[in-house]
Amino acid sequence: MTNNDWISDVKYDEKGLVPAIVQDAETKEVLTLAYMNETSLARTLETGETWFYSRSRQELWHKGGTSGNTQTVKSIVWDCDKDALLVLVDKKGPACHKGEESCFHEKVFGEEPGASTDHASPSKENILLTLEKLIADREKQRPEGAYTTYLFEEGVDKILKKVGEEASEVIIAAKNRDAEELKWEVADLFYHVLVLLREQELPLEEVLGVLVERHNK
Repeated sequence: MTNNDWISDVKYDEKGLVPAIVQDAETKEVLTLAYMNETSLARTLETGETWFYSRSRQELWHKGGTSGNTQTVKSIVWDCDKDALLVLVDKKGPACHKGEESCFHEKVFGEEPGASTDHASPSKENILLTLEKLIADREKQRPEGAYTTYLFEEGVDKILKKVGEEASEVIIAAKNRDAEELKWEVADLFYHVLVLLREQELPLEEVLGVLVERHNK
């Protein structure tokens, strides 16, 4: 569809609401479940950021309007019955009002949300974003004995030293034409660069944005 006429075709419930599942466009992590009415959906399309309807306050609310943790809409998909929406977003800051990245962070059964398992491991396409989130969690929680904790506690000079060392190892492996060694050294370099980006408070998505901009040129 090329215009916004479709919003009147959404099958709202008897209260004029439709559930909206909000998902990170890059990592595919489910961020929250909220509700929209026709007005908030239209406002979302007009502004390019998520607007919802609060059932408790009975009013529209702009996600991040107060906190600054806005969500830029990349696409909206409805389900086969047109009575639920999937909203893919680029988020700025935590999605949950409790400061968590996702509202779905409290385990009630089974494995921890986001845990890497054989049946739920990150894909090759989003492993860097997954690793970035893990590094951010390590910085926040500082688990004892973790290598990432050690790097953050040692500070930027140590992190920079490791980036330099790993870059040198990449060069040596490449000069030796050792593909097996090269892939491991490049992986180590990627990891330490992500730690550096976190220490510098520079999101990976901004670096990826530069690559996309260059590609489009």
